[in-house]
Amino acid sequence: MARIYTLVNQKGGVGKTTTAINLGAYLAQHGQRVLVVDVDPQANATSCLGIDKHTVNGGSYEALLGLSPATSLILYNERLKISLLPSSPALAGAEVELVNETERETRLKEALAPLSDRYDYLLIDCPPSLGLLTINGLIAAQDGVIIPVQCEYLALEGLGQLTETIQRVRSALFPDLRVRGVVLTMFDGRTNLSGDVVAEVNRHFPEQVFKAIVPRSIRLAEAPSYGLPISAYAPDSMGAQAYDALARELLAGDGV
Repeated sequence: MARIYTLVNQKGGVGKTTTAINLGAYLAQHGQRVLVVDVDPQANATSCLGIDKHTVNGGSYEALLGLSPATSLILYNERLKISLLPSSPALAGAEVELVNETERETRLKEALAPLSDRYDYLLIDCPPSLGLLTINGLIAAQDGVIIPVQCEYLALEGLGQLTETIQRVRSALFPDLRVRGVVLTMFDGRTNLSGDVVAEVNRHFPEQVFKAIVPRSIRLAEAPSYGLPISAYAPDSMGAQAYDALARELLAGDGV
């Protein structure tokens, strides 16, 4: 039975997709069968794994709308040993198309159900918004949400809004929804602000913040342009070490 985690933050540029891709890559390196599920119309996770979103013939859009089974849409990267349910620009219309559908909030959960026995980890990368696609991601988060938080002041303001959304989903749709952990990203040890954000996030989420902290890194920023995770692009970099540590921490916490 796969562990299903959704990476979510309605604020853009916090390292959400970077975390989904690199955490997935290191989980795969540690022997786990990993599927990254891209439900962001921008398809950044798809691009980060070297797939041109304009050439995707089928992906999360078709799975959400019930046009094709997710099992037939998965791409496998032999080099990285990681699987991908890709996204494409067509997904931008999914929220409008799903509005009048029954059980529209559970479409992703239903689409992914047949995959549970095929993988050890499913990592769902959501768009930077709190719309219907993200709600689908939250409902599908069987084992919890992972929240990347940039070590800057404005990230704290968005964190409160996200917490309220999670609480509303928990109250109305999915009582067992939980926060699996918060990942601190883009940490700059040269600034007092980064340290202050770390302290504040730990105060808001006691015992839920991962110890592995991802530094601000040029290598991490460069890797997507090569269609590679940091594990393949710059495995000796500080960013690579941080995501390896994060993967190990998640595995240990999951008892793997």
